Amino acid sequence: MSADSTYDVVVAGSGGAAFSAAIAAKDAGLTVLMLESTDRWGGSTSMSGGGLWLPNNPLMQRDGAGDSREEALDYLERTVGDEGAATSRARKEAFVDNIAPLVELLERHGVRFARGADYPDYYPELPGGKIGRPVEVVPFDRKRIGDWWDSSRGQDGVPAPAMTDDFWLLQRAWSSPGGMMRGAQVMGRVAAMLARGQRLVGMGAALACALLDVAQNLNIELRLSSPVDELVVSDGRVTGVVTKGQTIHATRGVVLASGGFDHNEQMRERYQEVDGSASQGSRGNLGGPITLAESIGAALALMDDAWWGGSIPPYSPDSTPAFLVSERSVPHCIIVDAAGDRFANESESYVDLGHHMREHAASVPGRYWMISDLRHALKYMRSYALDPRVTKARTEAGIRHVAPNLDALAAKLGMEPTRLRATIDRFNGFARTGIDQDFGRGNSAYDRYYSDPLCRPNPTLGTIEKGPFTAIELVPGDLGTKGGVVTDEHARALREDGSVIDGLYAAGNCSASVMGRTYPGPGSTLGPACVFGFIAGRHLAEGN
Repeated sequence: MSADSTYDVVVAGSGGAAFSAAIAAKDAGLTVLMLESTDRWGGSTSMSGGGLWLPNNPLMQRDGAGDSREEALDYLERTVGDEGAATSRARKEAFVDNIAPLVELLERHGVRFARGADYPDYYPELPGGKIGRPVEVVPFDRKRIGDWWDSSRGQDGVPAPAMTDDFWLLQRAWSSPGGMMRGAQVMGRVAAMLARGQRLVGMGAALACALLDVAQNLNIELRLSSPVDELVVSDGRVTGVVTKGQTIHATRGVVLASGGFDHNEQMRERYQEVDGSASQGSRGNLGGPITLAESIGAALALMDDAWWGGSIPPYSPDSTPAFLVSERSVPHCIIVDAAGDRFANESESYVDLGHHMREHAASVPGRYWMISDLRHALKYMRSYALDPRVTKARTEAGIRHVAPNLDALAAKLGMEPTRLRATIDRFNGFARTGIDQDFGRGNSAYDRYYSDPLCRPNPTLGTIEKGPFTAIELVPGDLGTKGGVVTDEHARALREDGSVIDGLYAAGNCSASVMGRTYPGPGSTLGPACVFGFIAGRHLAEGN
């Protein structure tokens, strides 16, 4: 057994929340140890799109973009509402008020952010809604972190120096002038990178690498393959952890900043009645820290919820699901249930679509399908269809079907042909008039963000009438779970009676999200995770 050691703060995890907590504490003069349970660091953060939804952030203020604390809080109240202690007014205010300090701290340590000026909130028409609130790290040269890249989960993310802002144009790289221009810009970025001898990564990998770079510069210790097996409690206060048989003392406290329980099949079945196979979360997210916190009296909330979204299921046990965002918003596609009926706005936010899929299954059980015509394939870049080997495997697994006409497709899907044709005929009528009278697709600026401006009169609607026709199965997958430890405005863990568990903090997907059951804007997972990680680190440094 290893000898005991002592730090001011021990942080469990190595994603955005964990790094933010560690950097905030270390910047304030504390000693910090980060413990990652797996042999790869970065968690779901490094595999993600990398955007952080940060209303009224410093980049917006510098651009004169017109946001305010009052507008941000008004929007949060209208979208999130009241889902208990996790979404309290105090926590909403703490989130908004600590955005600028977080960004300024990371910028001071060399992190370079860019603003998604064109990306709307997911309900931009509501009072307080805006366009341009997300930020992300610019492409990062992974050579700066040396051998640490070899153990990064960022290798499972987007392997190119792309940014979130690129994708809304890249999806139509061969069908519109703007898309073609952005494609050329990305290729130019790659060429310049190679000429300079760089190895740039973008999106979530860029965020995780930039945070690791700061942590390394601050001499923050990060240990891999070091799960927290036990929380040490003395006189009602958390004073350390046990990992691999070693007790690590934490004089100030412990921050649980891991992922959720994405791939813990028992917990997923217990709380959500899914097996987790369609989750995009890190394979290391097994819910251990949540269980440990509960065992010492921490309250849990939102355990039945996740960052849902329509996803193509894995075609084999060792394959990965595909989370769809832009592909279901461009023209010439619809989503139907097992009977062949539409049930939702295909272009709505992924969390809303995921909730609608789960709710609709109670009345119409069975499989969901995204149906598209030939133009959907020819005009738009579909991330799920780039590898022909994967396409073939999905076809062989019965996840994908192709037919020359709609009647033949209905037969393959086990639907009544006349019912499917009636659904598509009605939809085609909406596409021609530009008004979706059933679900309002295209009414919101968010709907139109991933769309084709050359498709008129509604850039999200296009008729489905050019064969062959393709159907690909969708299930309610997720980007990770969003339920866990209930915390207060200082990120301190709470008991069921609302009292504080001294010495224990939580942030990220192992905590109950301040976003409640919704998703106000792009980066509503990572934004609060990093902010509340920062809050935890600063609160610990203040000696409270």
